Amino acid sequence: MPWTACRAVTQPAIEPGTSFTYEFTPKDAGTFWFHPHANSPEQIERGLQGLLIVENPDEPKYSQDLAWIVDDWLLEKGAKIHDRFVTGHDLMHDGRWGNVVTVNGQFRPSIPVKPGERIRIRMVNSANGRVFAPTVEGIEAQIIAVDGLPAQSPITLQNFYLAPGNRIDLDLTIPKNAAGKTFAVLDSFGKKANNLAMIQVEDTTAVTTPTFKPIQAKHFPDWRSAIDAPVTHEFMLNAMRGGEHGITWTIDGHSGHDTIAQELQAHRFYRLRFTNRSYRLHPMHLHGQFFQVIAVDDRPVREGFWRDTVLIGPKQSVDIGLVPIDKGLWALHCHILEHAEAGMMTTIRIQ
Repeated sequence: MPWTACRAVTQPAIEPGTSFTYEFTPKDAGTFWFHPHANSPEQIERGLQGLLIVENPDEPKYSQDLAWIVDDWLLEKGAKIHDRFVTGHDLMHDGRWGNVVTVNGQFRPSIPVKPGERIRIRMVNSANGRVFAPTVEGIEAQIIAVDGLPAQSPITLQNFYLAPGNRIDLDLTIPKNAAGKTFAVLDSFGKKANNLAMIQVEDTTAVTTPTFKPIQAKHFPDWRSAIDAPVTHEFMLNAMRGGEHGITWTIDGHSGHDTIAQELQAHRFYRLRFTNRSYRLHPMHLHGQFFQVIAVDDRPVREGFWRDTVLIGPKQSVDIGLVPIDKGLWALHCHILEHAEAGMMTTIRIQ
């Protein structure tokens, strides 16, 4: 998708005072996110980003279809954005974490709903570095899509780490006996829970709940045997002293998007491994392709959905399976924006 393409890989950056028109035909319906890849730690932090929702007219209609950009902001007194970016502190840690969390730019917004309504929430984590683990108190929410593509079947929202760049679509029904009640949407990642938003149920008569089967992936291959396939390439994630920012984050010992880390053939299966040699988090994002996580620390995993971004924990290895479809030169990078800016970015060529 060209709006997330790495600078100098597919096109030059849009210069001040100029414009560029994107013309394309979307291949997939779903929830997508667009943002710049030039000075991204500052430009995205200041709000240059947006959701792109591609609708499928054949999908069932919800009572409400909501889009949530979940973000955090590092603010000084007077609600001014802290204007030092890509600092040594951010680079030594998990990027820039803010002190105020918002949904669509609002602090703890109240979302009005009616008893009996069935709600779809399209949620994207657009933070520079913060990871969220969303939960809905008192209501069972189902994940029906991840990173824009439908899941094999609905998955109960529980312990899902929404890393920077990740998107999930949720399906939840407001109980008919919940008139006047309030349900909190919380972030349970880390030691202290954050209140993201409040679902405020109007004190009215319940409406008729739409009944239909949620969307499901039309094609979802069974790759349980992929654990026996050889690892095509192991990407080593690490850091070293030096470079423009004092600390350089690397993939396979190299930094920057001028390196081609791997060349793959289209329409062939590959098993790729990310090995994190550092003690920091790294949500690894592959442009233009979708993959399944097939192993974590050599233990087989079956998630039941596609991804384009996966969170790699400290000293952890994660194996993914993919069959590249779209040919070209595609960026692979850490979606903690400060890590990417300091070098944790490369490219993969699909031939």
